[in-house]
Amino acid sequence: MKPSTGTRLGSTACATEVIVVRAPSDDVDLTCGHAPMAPLPAETTTAIGEDGPGSEVGKRYVHPDSGMELLCTKAGAGRLRIGEAELDLKAAKRLPSSD
Repeated sequence: MKPSTGTRLGSTACATEVIVVRAPSDDVDLTCGHAPMAPLPAETTTAIGEDGPGSEVGKRYVHPDSGMELLCTKAGAGRLRIGEAELDLKAAKRLPSSD
């Protein structure tokens, strides 16, 4: 899949929904809960078999190798991946002090 910036995607394994903030330059195999992501409205077709924290609403997820960045708009139990690599939670930038 080669999503473009602004595309809304949903998981077919859980409730996770994301918006593409920065699109990759190449095709990627984007999954959530080991099931492919699909354009919204996405139907949940598989059961999720993951443990631990899933995706968190309001957080940005990045994949440094492809340059893809996603904003999670609806939390779910699945973890976002490209191939077998989990996407990293983007760290917040420090603001300057107001002394």
